[in-house]
Amino acid sequence: MVGEGVLHEALKDPAVKTILVVGRRSCGIDHPKLTEILHSDFYNFDPIAKHLRGYDACFFCAGVSSIGKSEDVYRLLTYDMTMAAARTLVRLNPGIVFCYVSGLGTDSTERGRSMWARVKGKTENDLMKLPFKAVYAFRPGYIKPTAGLKNSLVFSRVLAPLYPLLRVLFPRYVCTLEELGRAMIRAAAFGFKRKVLECPDIMELAGFETPSDR
Repeated sequence: MVGEGVLHEALKDPAVKTILVVGRRSCGIDHPKLTEILHSDFYNFDPIAKHLRGYDACFFCAGVSSIGKSEDVYRLLTYDMTMAAARTLVRLNPGIVFCYVSGLGTDSTERGRSMWARVKGKTENDLMKLPFKAVYAFRPGYIKPTAGLKNSLVFSRVLAPLYPLLRVLFPRYVCTLEELGRAMIRAAAFGFKRKVLECPDIMELAGFETPSDR
């Protein structure tokens, strides 16, 4: 859902000139500035390394729920996969910005009781240690899906009609998928005052006026 939404915003943004999507299956979108690579092993990017050079930013949106998974399995699917991509990209593109979709409640101390929050916290912390131009960790809570996109979660669609009320009652815990995508693009292009962004930061950055908005 997040990957599709971020791609949707990038395709619309005139400041984004070239997009490479790396996935296990096709995203099903045909667009002049979009190139797609199908890749099955997300723990080894060496076979496609030559295609990963020359980019300014990586929007890493892959992720899974921790429900029903042991810590070892969740760490493999969350920490190990993310770091495999990050280490390859920073080696090939030292000037790249890495935007990582984390989650509200992530534990930066890595010592809390919540397994998923510890794993996400370690992932954020170790990404920040890599010599990227910059790393930004996005921690959205509830994300209102973008109308017309096909990968919206059932839970997100059900709550979507209530979003105006949720925004009033819980402004620190909700944002839209459009805002998240716009914020990631703007963080990569212009930077931000914080490296860890929660919903108020995402909304602030999404509303940041750029020359292309005028």
